[in-house]
This record gives sequence, C-alpha cells and structure tokens, in this order.
Amino acid sequence: MAGQSVREAPARTFAVEGVVCPSVELPAIPAQAQEEVARNLELLDRQLAEANSRLVRSQGEGGPNFVQNAILGPLESKRTAALNRIETAVGRVVEKPEGLERFAPCELEDAVGGGVGSAAGEADGQEAGAAQEAGGTAEVGKASRITCPDVAGEIPADVPAGARGQAERELATLVRQIDEANSRLERSQGEGGPNFVENAILGPLASKRKAVIDRLEIAFEREGGVLPAGLDALAKCRLNG
Repeated sequence: MAGQSVREAPARTFAVEGVVCPSVELPAIPAQAQEEVARNLELLDRQLAEANSRLVRSQGEGGPNFVQNAILGPLESKRTAALNRIETAVGRVVEKPEGLERFAPCELEDAVGGGVGSAAGEADGQEAGAAQEAGGTAEVGKASRITCPDVAGEIPADVPAGARGQAERELATLVRQIDEANSRLERSQGEGGPNFVENAILGPLASKRKAVIDRLEIAFEREGGVLPAGLDALAKCRLNG
C-alpha cells in the first residue's frame, strides 16, 4: 500500500501509559443489524478515547486504586452494555451470539515498556504482522504450517481517517489469529482423525477471519469508504507442508 498504510503502528497520545482494550471478534453480521452494530462499535472506540483522555487529565490524582475504580471499572461497564446491545441486535435477526462480554475488560499498559498493549509491542507485532500477512504465513513446526491469503495488501491506500485506527487493529487481529492457529496446530500434533485440522483449526479460523473482514467493511462504509469486492474469499486458509 502506498501513502498512509494501515499496517503502520498507530500513533499514541500517551508518553507513559494508556488504556488498551481487546479487539472485539464478531460473528458474521446480518445486513439488518449492521447499522446498530456499527454504532456500538463506534461507541466502543469513543469510550476508549474518553478513558484515555480521562487518564491524561487525572495524572497524580487519587490513591493506588484510582485508575481501576475511576477509569477501568466504569469503562468495562460501558463496554459490557455496548457489547450486550450488539448481541441483542444480531439476535433479532439470527441466533444471538453469546460471550461478547469477554471483550469488555481493558487494562493499563506502559507505552514504552513492552507488553501486549504497549506501543512498542504493537509496532513490533504489526511490523511482523505486515510481513506475515504479505507472506500469508506464520512458521510453526518443521512439517506444516497454516497459510492465509493477504488481506492487508487489498486495503486501499486512501483509508478514511475515521476508520484508520480500527483498520490497524483489525489487521493486527488477523495476524494474531494466524499465530494462534499455528500454535494450536503445533500443540495438537497427533490429535483427532483425518478431518481434525479442518474442523478444529482451519474452519474456526476462517470464521474469525470472516468476522474481521466484515468489521473492516463496516468501518469503511460508516466513513464513506469502500473496500474491494470479494474480500470474503480471503477468509479461508490452508495447511502447507
């Protein structure tokens, strides 16, 4: 991608620490529920931004539990409510998804000291992710590995400003999903029958990747952007080796 690449590490406002939240992994969203789901996903982004703004303004306030009680706790409650509304919206049309509340808790991360949510960790992960998405692989074991089509390379350069942050997170999620699937593949050597890998690893991975692609499309559409047609075909991965 030329120009502003969504695979670059997102800029961080906080020099020392910031609140980070997990990416929400959604099932395929029926057309009738997409508008309400998009509103709540946008609300989740706004809630996170507000929490980080509150964190900056409150430097030096309160005691040792101030951040948990005044910022992280209320943020989790707000996210739980938004995630419940997403479940309800989808459940009006198809089978209601369960368990989205697991994406509600957020945490405080050191933006210069590494860790899952740090800027350094995200930059390293996304740089590796760009290479893995471009090559479509994550190495696991000597015999076999899972390879997936390149989604990041299909994202246009003119990413709407309002969708850029989510696009970065979703592409990072695709990379993490490949890593997790390959880790599962390595741990499961010798398990199951001839269809084990397809049913237990590749099938679920395709569903997760499809959900990410759906969220990318929603993010672009709500900002007036358009993704190339046929991205759903990139959800399926295969076993090499």
